[in-house]
Amino acid sequence: MECCAKSWRFSCANPAGQSAGGRYSGESAWSSASDPTTPVPEGGKATEHEYHNNYFQLTYPLAAGWKQKFEGPPPSDRGYYVLAEIEPADARLGNLLIEAQDSFFSATSSNATELVSYTAAHLRADNQVERPPTEVTLAGRQFVRLDYVSPVTELHRTLLVTQIRCHTVQFTFTSTDPRVIAHLIDGMSAMTLADAASPLCIEDYATGTNVLNRIDPILTDRRFNSIPVRFVIDTSGKVKFVHFISSFPDQARIITDALQQWRFKPYLLGGKAFEVETGMVFGAQPNRPLISGKQDPQLPPARKHDTT
Repeated sequence: MECCAKSWRFSCANPAGQSAGGRYSGESAWSSASDPTTPVPEGGKATEHEYHNNYFQLTYPLAAGWKQKFEGPPPSDRGYYVLAEIEPADARLGNLLIEAQDSFFSATSSNATELVSYTAAHLRADNQVERPPTEVTLAGRQFVRLDYVSPVTELHRTLLVTQIRCHTVQFTFTSTDPRVIAHLIDGMSAMTLADAASPLCIEDYATGTNVLNRIDPILTDRRFNSIPVRFVIDTSGKVKFVHFISSFPDQARIITDALQQWRFKPYLLGGKAFEVETGMVFGAQPNRPLISGKQDPQLPPARKHDTT
C-alpha cells in the first residue's frame, strides 16, 4: 500500500484518479447498508478536535491546527477505505492519512504484520527504510511500525498499523520534518481504541455446514462487478444486518432479499450463542455467489430467488 501512503487522490484503490462513485460522476457502485443506524467503517466523522469512528470504536484527537479538509472516496471493491485525511493549516508541514483494509477481501495481507511487511518489501526504488517493521504499543494497543524516506523528495513517512474487527487500520504520517511526525505520534497516547464485544468477527463463516438454507440472488444487470458484502448473523442464525462495500442499488436490493432468507447454525462458544460478523463476495460469476473468491462445494443446493 505504498502508493496509498500519500493521498487518497492517488491511492491504490483509485490509481488513475477516476470516479469511484456517484459523488464524482453518474451512476456507479457505492457503499450502502440495510439500515442507517448500525455503524459501518466509512461512517466516521472528523470535528475540529477529533476523528471518531463508531464501527472501530476509535477516537483520535487532532493536533492543534490540523483538520480534515476533504472527504475520501467510497470504499473500493477490495474493501479499502480512506477513513480520513488530516492536514495542518500549512499543508507543507505534512499530512496524516487514516485508512482501513478489510482483511476478508485483501489481495495481499490478512493482518497488520503481513501488511507492513508487504509494504516494506514493495517500496519504490528511491525509498529507503529508516526503521524496519517493528511491534510497538500505543494507547495500550499493539501496532506494527514502519519508517521510510525518499531522499529525492525528502519526505519521511511513518506507518502505524493495528487490527480491529478483521480490518487493518493504518495511520500514515508524512512530512519533510521528522520532528512533526514524532510530535503527532506522541499525541496518539491520548487516542482511544476498543474492540466491541459483539459481534464476533469470523472469516468464511458463511461456508460449509454452517449454512443450513440459502437462496441464491439472481443478478440480471450484466455489470459483472465484484460485490463484497459483510453481514451480521444473529444468535438464532438469521441475517440481521447487511453492509455492501461496493454495489449498485438494484444489486444491493436483490442480494439483501436473498440473504434475509439464509439460515445459519448459531455460533456457540462455551454453550452460549454469539452474533457473528462475516463476509463474502457476490457477482464475480453470473447468478452465483463466491466465498472468499472460490466456489464453496460444501454449500447445500441453492434455490433460485429472482426478484426482477
